[in-house]
Amino acid sequence: MKSSTIRTFTTVHTWTGLLAGFALFIAFYAGALTMFHDPIDTWALPKQELADAQVMERAGTMMADIVAKHPAARESIGVTYAAGHPSHEVAAYWMEKDGTWMTQAIDDSAAHDAEDHEHGLADFVYELHYDLGIPEIGIYLMGIVSVIYGLALLTGVLIHLPNLVRELFALRPGHNLKRLWQDAHNVIGILSLPFHIIFAVTGALLCLTLVALMAFNTVIFDGKLMSAFERMTSALPDTAAMTAAAPKAGTDTGVAMLPPAELGARARQAALAAGAANFDPDYMRYVHYGQPGASAEVRGTSTKTLGEYGMVALDASTGRILNVQVTGARDANHATYSAIFGLHFGTFGNLSLRWLYFILGLAGAFLFYSGNLLYIETRRKRRQADQPLKVRAMATATVGVCLGTCLAISVTFVANHLAPYVGAEPTSIVQPVCFTTFFAAIAWTFWRRPAKAAVDLLWATASVSVVVGVLDMALHGDRLSRTLSEGRYDVLGVDLVAIAMGAGFAWLAIATRRRAIEGDPCSVWAARAPRAAVSTTPAHEG
Repeated sequence: MKSSTIRTFTTVHTWTGLLAGFALFIAFYAGALTMFHDPIDTWALPKQELADAQVMERAGTMMADIVAKHPAARESIGVTYAAGHPSHEVAAYWMEKDGTWMTQAIDDSAAHDAEDHEHGLADFVYELHYDLGIPEIGIYLMGIVSVIYGLALLTGVLIHLPNLVRELFALRPGHNLKRLWQDAHNVIGILSLPFHIIFAVTGALLCLTLVALMAFNTVIFDGKLMSAFERMTSALPDTAAMTAAAPKAGTDTGVAMLPPAELGARARQAALAAGAANFDPDYMRYVHYGQPGASAEVRGTSTKTLGEYGMVALDASTGRILNVQVTGARDANHATYSAIFGLHFGTFGNLSLRWLYFILGLAGAFLFYSGNLLYIETRRKRRQADQPLKVRAMATATVGVCLGTCLAISVTFVANHLAPYVGAEPTSIVQPVCFTTFFAAIAWTFWRRPAKAAVDLLWATASVSVVVGVLDMALHGDRLSRTLSEGRYDVLGVDLVAIAMGAGFAWLAIATRRRAIEGDPCSVWAARAPRAAVSTTPAHEG
């Protein structure tokens, strides 16, 4: 390959990595934690009892009441199942005529805008992963980032392809820090390349599907694509035929609907009979509620399958099975669409696979962090104390955004447990606490400069992460003892992982401080500027 071609690929790789790197760091770090969404969910709400069958029985009454008060909900209204997790409250969702999504929980007295719905800690960390916590446009932004991410992967492979075998395990520790960072960046990138390809492709598909559908629907498919896509991803019969046969919206014909609990039980039986290993309903929706021909679609999760989500369609008044789309009984469209979720979130395996995805998530975050460091080291002036503005700006942004994200998430975990002691609901404070800490970390980096701020933020993250585990054990030791006696280790696991990550951040803080004191003084990572300009740079300094 010509040297000019390699330089072009290197330039593209560098700038695509920089453009997408900060968003990808947040997505990968939060995504790593999301692999243990359910244990974090249980950990975050120690005082809330799991919903029982009686709560789901009340859901039927709630749905009838909502439809009576909100006629637009009759066309399509969904409800979540508790699914055995504290923050999975029983809540209904529907769209009003003006396009506003509304929601009402089982204990709410009135409906409210779904955008204002407060989520628990685990769900908030999940939101950070797929939309950076940015309402409405965040998911599309991450879709664009995923495309840029894919381009960075492609150019990275082309750059290192000629020396792929030689660089595969080339990790050369020593005094040349830049070479060590380069080796670590290359090794992690090469070894985890198959997984990064999966994340980039599935991430783009998950985030940009609606945009692509709208474009193709208008340009190529003459307005017929959206209905075809709905049939591909739903187990319900043709909605166009159902709509034509149904009475006008708002007409109450008095047809009794089976409650969600009963429909969920029948859907589980049908899924098991079709070959699914298990089927745990987590969401269902009625179409044409209370009208002749009304149907229901129950979505649930199964294990031992690439795509964990499956769907069963039923007649909402009689419970007759209309269609089954679960593992072993899926058509090609449903199998493909479900597999995209399974590959991206690692839901097709057991605990070992979740740990693998967790490690890959942290390694991915390191990949983007180290890429920024390589950019800084490549462009810094090695014979003068004052560094170029672009180097100082990148160092400030890297420390503030990346380390600020780590600190913000750890502080949010602590705030989740302390909220009840100051009269606040945990679900109402996780978002403001996280973003306040994040922007405070960026401001701190501007004030202290990157070299000192990096050490400060690493020590702060280490301390808070240890507090996450210790505080839970101190405040909720009874809950910890009960779960252990029941053979459940999810709560203890969250505590121990938090403490272990705290130890890791402490190690990084020590190494960063040593670099600031003993490293090259002509660097943005030097704690103190040199007394005089340095005329030469030793060959071993990076």
